Amino acid sequence: MSSGESTTWGSESEISNRKPASVGKNKLARWAELGTFSNVFQPQGDEVKNKDHPLRGKWRQNFFRNKNPLVVELGCGKGEYTTGLSQKFPSNNYIGVDIKGARMWRGAKTAGEQGLHNTAFIRTRIEFISSFFDSGEVDEIWLTFPDPHPGKKNANKRLTCPWFLNIYRNILKDKGIIHLKTDNDELFLYTRSLAEVNGLNILKSSTDIHQEMPGDEIIKIQTHYEKLFLREGSKINYLEFRLDKNKEILPLF
Repeated sequence: MSSGESTTWGSESEISNRKPASVGKNKLARWAELGTFSNVFQPQGDEVKNKDHPLRGKWRQNFFRNKNPLVVELGCGKGEYTTGLSQKFPSNNYIGVDIKGARMWRGAKTAGEQGLHNTAFIRTRIEFISSFFDSGEVDEIWLTFPDPHPGKKNANKRLTCPWFLNIYRNILKDKGIIHLKTDNDELFLYTRSLAEVNGLNILKSSTDIHQEMPGDEIIKIQTHYEKLFLREGSKINYLEFRLDKNKEILPLF
């Protein structure tokens, strides 16, 4: 089954295409600088499609050089969550994954400037992540404001659809944790229903985290667009559940 995944990772809308020339130049400059960062990996698609990246199964040993838990953010955008988590929890390793290099530049640069040696970034498509992580190598996965792909016919494009969840459970340790943070009610309800129907262990579920979970240190981290959503009066949903490694995730419909 094809994921049909979009190259747009979030519900965070792009700025209009009619941009000043200076913006285009800045993007090119960021792309060039991204290639010089030691905490960024940018393999070509043909290097990882049905092939293993050299660090697969060896991130702790060969890159982070420790045995700490590994947490991955998929669709990390500008990396606010990846860097925010790495600052708050230095005893974990964090890797942000996105296809948009100009966005990722901000997080990678921040990590370098602040000496966040427990932080790395991978520029790739999410359907290729099995080429980067071995079975059971990842402890937790974060999905922060992914594209909701509204409508039943688009359900198989969502980053929480069974196709993706079955990929995640293979790279996660047994009963590894999935975190979903979204302003989209449809995506939240779909994912929660999927977890319930498949008998997954739901650890936390909230339709308004800033009202219901105000003291949670993890929830206090906010992306730029989350702040905009909150100013507009949107409520933020949060779901945290475990995936069983040996239990295939079945669709709702």
